[in-house]
Amino acid sequence: MSVFARFPPRLQEAIVARLGWSSLRPVQEQAGEALLNGANAVILAPTAGGKTEAAVFPLLADLIQQPAQGIAALYVAPIKALLNNQSDRLGLYTEMVGLRRCVWHGDTPESERRGFLRDPAELLMTTPESLEVMLISSRVETSRLFAAWRFLIIDEVHALAGTDRGAHLLSVVERLAALSRCDVQRVGLSATVGNPEMILAWLSGSSRRPRQVIRPPADPQQRDLKVVLRPELAARAAAAATLARGSKSLFFCQTRAITEAVAQQMGRSGIDTFVHHSAISKEERDLAEARFQGGADACCIVCTSTLELGIDVGDLDRVLQADAPATVGAFLQRMGRTGRRPGQASNTTFLCETLDAALQATALIELARSGWVESVRIDGRCWPVLIHQLIALALAQDGVGIEEAWSLLSKVPDFHDIQRAEFDALIDWMLRGQFLRLVSGLLVVGPKTEHAFGRRHFMAIYSVFESPQSYSVQRASGRSLGALNQDFVDRLVDGVSCFLLSGRAWTVVQVRHEDRHVVVEPAPRGRQPTWGGYLPQFLGFELCQKMLSILTSDERYRYVSEVAMDGLEQRRRELGDLLTPGIGGIEIEREEIRWWTFAGGTINSTLRYALNALKDDWKVTTDNLSLRVRGDAIDGRVFIQVLEDLGREAFWTDKTLWEGIAASLSSYRLSKFQSLMPPWVEREVLASYLLDIDGAQRWLNRSVSLSSSR
Repeated sequence: MSVFARFPPRLQEAIVARLGWSSLRPVQEQAGEALLNGANAVILAPTAGGKTEAAVFPLLADLIQQPAQGIAALYVAPIKALLNNQSDRLGLYTEMVGLRRCVWHGDTPESERRGFLRDPAELLMTTPESLEVMLISSRVETSRLFAAWRFLIIDEVHALAGTDRGAHLLSVVERLAALSRCDVQRVGLSATVGNPEMILAWLSGSSRRPRQVIRPPADPQQRDLKVVLRPELAARAAAAATLARGSKSLFFCQTRAITEAVAQQMGRSGIDTFVHHSAISKEERDLAEARFQGGADACCIVCTSTLELGIDVGDLDRVLQADAPATVGAFLQRMGRTGRRPGQASNTTFLCETLDAALQATALIELARSGWVESVRIDGRCWPVLIHQLIALALAQDGVGIEEAWSLLSKVPDFHDIQRAEFDALIDWMLRGQFLRLVSGLLVVGPKTEHAFGRRHFMAIYSVFESPQSYSVQRASGRSLGALNQDFVDRLVDGVSCFLLSGRAWTVVQVRHEDRHVVVEPAPRGRQPTWGGYLPQFLGFELCQKMLSILTSDERYRYVSEVAMDGLEQRRRELGDLLTPGIGGIEIEREEIRWWTFAGGTINSTLRYALNALKDDWKVTTDNLSLRVRGDAIDGRVFIQVLEDLGREAFWTDKTLWEGIAASLSSYRLSKFQSLMPPWVEREVLASYLLDIDGAQRWLNRSVSLSSSR
């Protein structure tokens, strides 16, 4: 029996009469079979590939056959814009079978919220933070609302899994699941993820349902890819204007500043241009999306990653990319906006400022062609969210018992590697620090937490994230030049580091962590930036290794422009005798050694701390591809001896040494709840963010193995 035949007649008639469908897509057939049989699932399909319907139709079938009192289904999205974008579609699907949906997020009017609480719709569309609000609020009877809850859909699940927000969502899900009499069926939707089985295990949490990954064979699809080198911003904007003329296009940029500059240049070329990023008003973003959805024949939205997720802006002709994104997943998400019409190829044109950007774009394409996509790493020791959840539980319903808190939170996959003794030690610390109090056997909020987070009815507790911390870049005179993200600033060394900003090279004079300022001066003429890339972004190991593979091969890529390919050939000649496939190489210059690792930003950062542990008088700076080392009397012989010391197992298993390195890390603001962390937790969190000890050791062992085999 087909899945469609298993749907109740009311749903069958609505699909045919209201939607005009004559059949289901393969992904909908496969997902329907799994979901109707009661499994938890991760559904993988391209953007506009039908995965929303694949999850929603079985849900509707269940609600028709077993009507619910209160909330029966949750649809959770990582951003409000995606909820708003999907509200009409899910509103149609529920209405056509006599059901209702409600959208609840920070912009939902109070009158609509009160109406929902009086007479709840069967389907609630919301965010993790809004669910936390409901749990904490004394006005919301969560035990009544969620007593019959039985279905969860998480859209763009890859954007949440492995993050603090994902840990927050799963914590809230487990707290709500404890109120339901059902084993909640859980479904994740994604277009791109490298390890769906792990995502499914994470998503399932305490659910005992069977699990199934839905991944129908992808139809072969033509791709039109180009990598073009245009060093000048005006030239990149002009090329984008030429390509966008007479078509509907998205132009992705890596920063808001580049977005604004490109849009201004394209507007001068007569292109109907809109800007879309997080600092643009909601009204302006809505206008841009409406123009696309309304069928405008020719316009271009210049955007950051805000349009990367599954927000529907209608059929696109082109995707343009300034330089290159940091991941294969992001590239595939963006390219997946095109190629939806019959006979149309999925396409992306990379307009690159530098040769490094062209190399990175080529590596992304080659990894995608091989079928590789980044995996999501689930952290089983997510301390910041565990602390957040203890505060949230202490706020909700006038407190929580220690045993009850452990019972709820130990079910969350993001806390699975935290032992009960460690949990008890954290509770003891928070009690002694007056972050929590124990009253009649219940944990309640302590005075220090109330002082730090009590404003506006503890609004700061509703979410685990805050705006990314940035450092202001300025000259010694106080003139402001721009801003850098905190994770980039960590790699800077006073008097040594040099980076590009606003098209110029700057040397670091001083990094001031206390007031988040980086003081710089113009770099001497000819001084090369120590950050070997066009933007301060940190790349993964596999991408950097693919860049090495390209540089150590003789292949010419048909999609790379002649100018860019000639540049890559020149780079190959320059580094040809230096680089070894899979290993990299060591370049010895006067007063400096450059260690070409191609190991990625985090591993190289770890190697920097390791080198300084052995040679504290060396000045070491890093980027994604290499480390630069300076020091008195440094030469190749000394450096090779230090590398041999690094290769010893005892160095990497020296617990005292690495605890000392972790203790020496600058106290960066990684979480709004950092002030509530015990010192040992803060050191661990900082080290996990800034270091990859296992990855660095694996890379060294691999390099030694490859060297010996040659």
